[in-house]
Amino acid sequence: MIPAPHSRLFPRWRATALGLALMAATLGACASREDERNLTTRPGVVQATLKPYQIKGVWYYPKIDWSYDETGIASWYGEPFHGRKTAIGEIYDMNQMTAAHKTLQLPADVKVTNLENGRSIMVRVNDRGPFVNGRIIDLSRRAAQLLGFEGQGTARVRVQVVDESGRPGVSTLPAAQTTPEERTAAAAAPVGDVTSAPLAPPPGARGTAGPQPARPAPTTGSPFPPSAVPASPPPPVVTQTAVRPTGIYIQAGAFLQPGNAERLRTRLARYGKAFVARATIGNQQFYRVRLGPLKDVDEADILLDQIIASGETGARIVVE
Repeated sequence: MIPAPHSRLFPRWRATALGLALMAATLGACASREDERNLTTRPGVVQATLKPYQIKGVWYYPKIDWSYDETGIASWYGEPFHGRKTAIGEIYDMNQMTAAHKTLQLPADVKVTNLENGRSIMVRVNDRGPFVNGRIIDLSRRAAQLLGFEGQGTARVRVQVVDESGRPGVSTLPAAQTTPEERTAAAAAPVGDVTSAPLAPPPGARGTAGPQPARPAPTTGSPFPPSAVPASPPPPVVTQTAVRPTGIYIQAGAFLQPGNAERLRTRLARYGKAFVARATIGNQQFYRVRLGPLKDVDEADILLDQIIASGETGARIVVE
């Protein structure tokens, strides 16, 4: 991704697929059927944007998730992409309330809350990105301005998919502060040890060889359609919510067996304060291997690079 002005983005293109692939493979067929049902009950999704795609050798697996609710680090993009086509063919306007996400259905309306100052806004997700480790959403410049982090480049945020009335989706699992992979694994209710592994390309999936742009453009052979759906970015309205203290952590893995978590914790202890945190998701007890809390995003970026280089390619920055 090309850095936005004043943004602290770094050109790091590595695989970031947090594992639990054993359950993901099992759920593949069921997820496809669920996506089809969602497409018929929630019109407007551009179905072509649900196809797996590849950027710089990394595979991304979009899916419909009306209950998406995740915390992490947001960035923003501006001038270099202003006036270009987004992933669904709309023209990117950095002064509108829009955003980019790697795997959400397109388009999608989301509520973004800056956990550092309590400001919340609504934005329309109509693009793909950010393809940078440790970032969960890329906002337009206007959205970053209203959330109060244009100058600093990044912010700790909570991102929630909302319905037509602006209400967050209803999930059967406690989605907040869990990763999408943990929610998928909890729904699968597997038995036995689970380890992390990168996801392989699905059967029949085709990637594009050679260097790729930071944000794929609609071209012949692209998984994204050339035609746009009607654009309707939300109005630039800011609401204020209560602010509570948060910490930044690196989550290196999540396991169903405590022994697996303890082995990874021991191996990563040389990088800092590594610990195992329990989390109940659905009816499943997870054991998360984390490092932190960390001082700021810069420190988290450096540590994340080190953890990924050690072989834990599914490591990610989490805010809690």
